[in-house]
Amino acid sequence: MTIAPITIHQPRRLAVGAGMTGNVGSWAPDVSRTLVVATPITAGFVDRLRLAGTVEVFDAIPGEPDIATLDAALAAARSVKPDLIVGLGGGSVLDVAKLVAVLWDSDQLLADVAGPNRVAGRNTRLAQVATTAGTGSEAGIRALITDPGKGSKIAVESPFMIADLAVLDPELTYSVPPAVTAATGIDAMAHCVEAFTNRRAHPMIDGFARMGFNLVGKYLARAVKDGTDTEAREGLMLASYYGGICLGPVNTAAGHAIAYPLGTLLHLPHGLANAIVFPHVLAFNQSAARTKTAEVATALALGEGLAQEELRVAAHAFCTGLGIEMSLSAHGAKEADLKRYAADAHSIRRLMDNNPVDMSTEDVLGIYRAAF
Repeated sequence: MTIAPITIHQPRRLAVGAGMTGNVGSWAPDVSRTLVVATPITAGFVDRLRLAGTVEVFDAIPGEPDIATLDAALAAARSVKPDLIVGLGGGSVLDVAKLVAVLWDSDQLLADVAGPNRVAGRNTRLAQVATTAGTGSEAGIRALITDPGKGSKIAVESPFMIADLAVLDPELTYSVPPAVTAATGIDAMAHCVEAFTNRRAHPMIDGFARMGFNLVGKYLARAVKDGTDTEAREGLMLASYYGGICLGPVNTAAGHAIAYPLGTLLHLPHGLANAIVFPHVLAFNQSAARTKTAEVATALALGEGLAQEELRVAAHAFCTGLGIEMSLSAHGAKEADLKRYAADAHSIRRLMDNNPVDMSTEDVLGIYRAAF
C-alpha cells in the first residue's frame, strides 16, 4: 500500500488549560479594534478575553449558519474594520470567524472561495477560542456554511483560515448541558474514527485519531455526569482538537456525509446528527477495517471480537448511555423524507469517496431506516 504525502496545518500558537482565555489580550496587546464572533450565550465570555482597544460583538450565529448569517457578519466587520477577529464559540461560530477573517476586506465573494485553496489571502489576525468540545474547528483550515437554496453545505478550505492563536480553556465548557456535551463528544470521536478507518488514512494522522478516540472513551461519560470536571473537560477539548487536525489532510467519510442532510434538511445540531448515525456506520465499515474498528471498540469499552450486529448494538448502547435520543423519528423525521436524505448524502462525493466500503444509495437509505 502506497502512503500518500500529506501536509498538516496547525494554529501558530495553542494555549491549553483552565483560565487560558485571559491570554488572548496579552497575546494581542497592540490591537485597536476587535470583532468578536459569538452567540448570545458565548458573548458572556467576552470580558474573559481581556482585550485592549474597542471591542464589538457580532452574536447572531445560529446552530447551522447560512449565507445570510455570513453576509451579516461580513457587514459587521466592514463597519468595525478590525485588526483582530476572535471566534468565541462552537464550530459554527469558529467557521464564520474564519470566513469573515479572509473575506471582510477582500474583493472575493463566498462563491469565489468555495472548494480547496481558492482564498487569496488574509490581512487580519485571527484567534479561535473554543467553547465546546466537538468540531475541532479551532484546529483546522475548513469552514462550512449552509446554502438554504440548495439545502446543502458549502465547504471552503484554505491554509489562510488557520488561526494565529487557538485556545482550549475547559472552564468555558462547564455550562455546556449534558446532552450537548454527549453529542459534541461523539462528533469529536467521529472525526477521529472516520479519519482512522478512511481510504486516505495516514500513519501520522492515525496517531492523532488514536489519541482523540481514546480520550473520548476515557472522559466523555465523566464530563456528561459532572460538567465541572476540569480534567474530563480538558481531555474532551484535546480530543476535539485532535479530530480537527484529522479533518485537514484526511477528512471524514460516510458518517459525516450521512449526518449532513440531518442538519441541512431536518435542522438537527451537527453533533447530534453524527451521534445518531455513528453506530450504524461503524458497524457497516467493520468488514473493511477490522483491526482498526476493533481498536475503536476497545477504546470505548464496547467489547472484544464483536460481530457486526453486536458492534452496532454496543455502539448504540454507548450513545444511549450518555443520554442521547438515537431515534430519528423522535427528532421529527418522516419516513417519506428518508429517500431524499439518502440521495443528498450519497451525492457528497468529497466524503463518500473516502469511505473504506463503497456505499450505494440503498445502503445509505438502509442506515437511515435503521436509525429511524
